[in-house]
Amino acid sequence: MRIKIKKLHPDAVLPKYAHSGDAGMDLFSVEDLILKPNYRAKVKTGISIELPKGYVSLIWDKSGIASKGIKTMGGVIDCGYRGEYIIVLVNLSSENYEIKKGQKIAQVLIQKVENPKIEIAEELSETLRGEKGFGSSGIN
Repeated sequence: MRIKIKKLHPDAVLPKYAHSGDAGMDLFSVEDLILKPNYRAKVKTGISIELPKGYVSLIWDKSGIASKGIKTMGGVIDCGYRGEYIIVLVNLSSENYEIKKGQKIAQVLIQKVENPKIEIAEELSETLRGEKGFGSSGIN
């Protein structure tokens, strides 16, 4: 499979895999900004991507900046979208976080999509787990 990527900004860095076999390609900021504590920002990448029908871009955290309290939000980009990939980041830490042009800010995973038919049911099949959630498998 191939995807088309268009550079919308001369300083845009094309997404790339850091290591052979990686699931996600790194996405890079095309701007400098300061992300204040408990604030979010729309960070431009300067690129747009054309995905084939039946695929989706999933935007995920980069562990390096996530460890500093920076979290991605709004991570589903459908195949019909042709605009700029803008990454919503929120600073969950208590300190300013500086983002520099050309810095890795997130990663994108390209995945196949299933579109199941919806069937209304009066009952669902029983399982051992049932309705147990939130900590039902233990804390450790």
